[in-house]
Formats: sequence, C-alpha cells, structure tokens
Amino acid sequence: MQWYFVAALLTVLTSSQGILTTLSQSNGRYLYDYATVPFLAEVFKLVVSSILLWRECRVSSSPRMTTEWKTVRLYPIPSMIYLIHNNVQFATLTYVDTSTYQIMGNLKIVTTGILFRLFLRRKLSNLQWMAIILLAVGTTTSQIKGCGEALCDSLFSAPIQGYMLGILSACLSALAGVYTEFLMKKNNDSLYWQNVQLYTFGAIFNLARLLVDDFRGGFENGPWWHRIFNGYSITTWMVVLNLGSTGLLVSWLMKYADNIVKVYSTSMAMLLTMVLSVYLFNFKPALQLFLGIIICMMSLHMYFAPPNMLLDLPSTTKAAPESLKEIYVER
Repeated sequence: MQWYFVAALLTVLTSSQGILTTLSQSNGRYLYDYATVPFLAEVFKLVVSSILLWRECRVSSSPRMTTEWKTVRLYPIPSMIYLIHNNVQFATLTYVDTSTYQIMGNLKIVTTGILFRLFLRRKLSNLQWMAIILLAVGTTTSQIKGCGEALCDSLFSAPIQGYMLGILSACLSALAGVYTEFLMKKNNDSLYWQNVQLYTFGAIFNLARLLVDDFRGGFENGPWWHRIFNGYSITTWMVVLNLGSTGLLVSWLMKYADNIVKVYSTSMAMLLTMVLSVYLFNFKPALQLFLGIIICMMSLHMYFAPPNMLLDLPSTTKAAPESLKEIYVER
C-alpha cells in the first residue's frame, strides 16, 4: 500500500470527523457521554489490531514481537502525553476564545518539524522548511474570518497565560506524534503487535478518565458501564468507527512514512472540512479560505515534488559547447 493513498484516505476520514460529530448532536447538544467515544475508539483499534496480529501469526510462522519489559514500558508514554495535552487544551480555552485557539493550534505544524529534526535526526532541506512554514501560514490564513475590530481584539487581547498554554499544547501534540513515530520505527516488530501495545494502554487511560468522571460527579448518573451506550445513534457509531479508523491509518503512516506526511494530511483535512461545510452547514466562505487553500497547495507541491521539478534550469548550459565549436570552426 502506497503512503500517498493512506495519506489521502486519512485526509478524507479526518475531514469527516468534525462533520460527523456535528451531525451526531441533537438541538446543538450531545445526548451521549462524549468521553465514551475515545474509549470505544481505542477498544475498536485494539480489537482490529489483535485480529490482524492473529491472522499474521497464522500466515507467517514467526512475526517479530519484542516482549522485553524495557521495550514494552515505553508504550504508555504517548497515552500519558495525550492525556496531559487534553488537559492543557481545556486550560488554554479558559484564557482564549475558540478562533484564537484554532489559529494558535497551527503552531504544531512548525513544532512538529522542529522536533522531527531534533529527536529523529531527520534533515530537511531549506525548501522543505519553507514549505512547512507556508503550510502553517496557509492554514492560519484560511481560519481568519475577517479583519474587523472584534477579531483583532480577540486575537491580541488574551492574557499571556493563554499564549503560553497554546505554545505548550502545540509542543505536546508534536511531541506525542514524534515519540510515536520513534516507537514504531525503533525496531522491526510487527505493526499489529506495536498497535496492540499502544491501544491497550490507550484503552486503560481512557477507562481511567471515565472512572475519574464518575467520582467527580458523585456517580449521579450511575457508573460508566451503565450509561456507556446511552444516547448513541447510527451517526455516533460512525464517529467511533471514524476515530478508530483514523488512528489505525496514523499508526501505518508512523511506521512506513513519517510525521510530516501526517501533518499535511490533517492540515488538508481541515481545509476540506471548511469546503464541505459550505454545502452541509451553509458556511459562508471568505476570500481568506481560498487564499489559504492556494498557499497550502503550493506548500504541498514544494515539500514533496522532486527538486528538479521546482528548478527550471535554462538549456543554455548544454548549448554552450556547440557554440564554442562553431566559433572554433570559423577561425
């Protein structure tokens, strides 16, 4: 399976995530406990990975599976980082509005490139760095809805704590992605065995969150296992399947591609979501959206295109020897 096919599929699934989540609401609110969705998505990924691992064991006599504790103990770390990241997200939103938060979220594009270079020792060309910065500029441009005074006030009037937490959130998001890629490429273990370890700890951490929510609420609505499917509809199940499938595709990209491909997929998904919202939710597109799409497409071409496609070298260098030959004959 080619990485660009997986990346395109990830873009489609990621873009439909927000749309499905919005459609799962009833009169602007959720009838189900939203905390159960990531838990069920982790369970779905764990079940699928376990089935694929079992199938691989039957087809292949001995798929590589490292069971040493010093390796296994590294797999809870991404779940811990994401747990901290989720709490930082909520803290950030207490200081800044949603629009400012979304715009600051684009910092993770640049922080991913920096951590990608520092921790994974992957060298990026100057052209690729320019492409990454262009991607951040393009996504930010597409999210700016206008130039009115109210928007400017919301962007620049937040307290310093909001900006610091926004930067921390971007760094944690990038760190989780880069660390996961490090784990997936650390050895030649079976992808499905690595997924089983990742999603086992992911399910445990999400289960812990449900238990904490129960204790905080004083079990007012009963224990989580009594209400886990309350309010679920077909659209809600589609959200769970979408979230789970997205996670499986991301793990494949981490194993066989890299974080930058994932960043481009999710960024393009954001733009695709905005375009689809025009038709589904009567979203009125602004000029900034089209400018952002153009900038992001330029960034995509600049990063992945071979250098010889980006540099149009003149043909005079090849013609020079012939011209010198003619001059010599005339003499």
